[in-house]
Amino acid sequence: MPKFRMLLPAIILLISASLPVRADDGIVTDLTVPAVTDAAPAPGTRVRQFNKDYVGSRVYHTLYLPTDWKPGGSYPVIVEYAGNKWQTSLGTVEGSSLGYGIAGGTGVIWICMPYVNQKEMRNQETWWGDVDATVAYCKNIVKHVCDEFGGDTDNVFIAGFSRGAIACNYIGLHDDEIASLWRGFVCHSHYDGVRQWGYAGSDRKAAAERLKRLGDRPQFISHENSIEATQTYLKEAAPGGNFTFVPLKGIPHTDTWVLQNRPERTTLREWFKGAQQPRVKTE
Repeated sequence: MPKFRMLLPAIILLISASLPVRADDGIVTDLTVPAVTDAAPAPGTRVRQFNKDYVGSRVYHTLYLPTDWKPGGSYPVIVEYAGNKWQTSLGTVEGSSLGYGIAGGTGVIWICMPYVNQKEMRNQETWWGDVDATVAYCKNIVKHVCDEFGGDTDNVFIAGFSRGAIACNYIGLHDDEIASLWRGFVCHSHYDGVRQWGYAGSDRKAAAERLKRLGDRPQFISHENSIEATQTYLKEAAPGGNFTFVPLKGIPHTDTWVLQNRPERTTLREWFKGAQQPRVKTE
């Protein structure tokens, strides 16, 4: 009996690790996003990091190296932007899920970027903060991660939920330099230009100028329940665009659906794999 008591916590731990996890929004998941630590980057860990110009501030990003990461390797990169702080959305880099759900923790470097509040030197939890500073931060960190950790510059993707979905174009196509970084885009729930919000440049004319920088690169566009509003908008704004539209029936306004084993996640993973630039084999 004493021996059984000693083993019981381990048995409970093993059983609980194999069971589905219920997210705060009620979705039962088969993946759990790793917690953020202040440790050094290592395979299978998610760590807090700072752009060199923001050391000592509250402006930071998170970096996840896949479980199969090795020095000298080359890995696709997903750059993710969070939604606004709202209901179950934390509005933080720590609260993001898309990149982890797409890759399942292997084979892909995952960065969650901040919106920079330059005045208060912190991450902005609602809307954009300082747009120019946010764009500059992203450019610098993408280069740093590719240089230091083997990010494949031909296969850098931008992804986002809600505010982050809008950010794919609003931030990701802000100027020619940042627009040139991306191989593809994952926009879940909302889209730049579909409706006007309470910030400068949310109108359709401004969004159309940003959209010109997209070219023929692919975008995966999803939305809870119906994607019709974005489809209708893009038929007029970019009729020749390379768009994949996926509605998510019965899913609330959340990004945690990618942590669930469902057909739409399989579709997204297949899209992501197919959108990558094939690597050139060298002898």
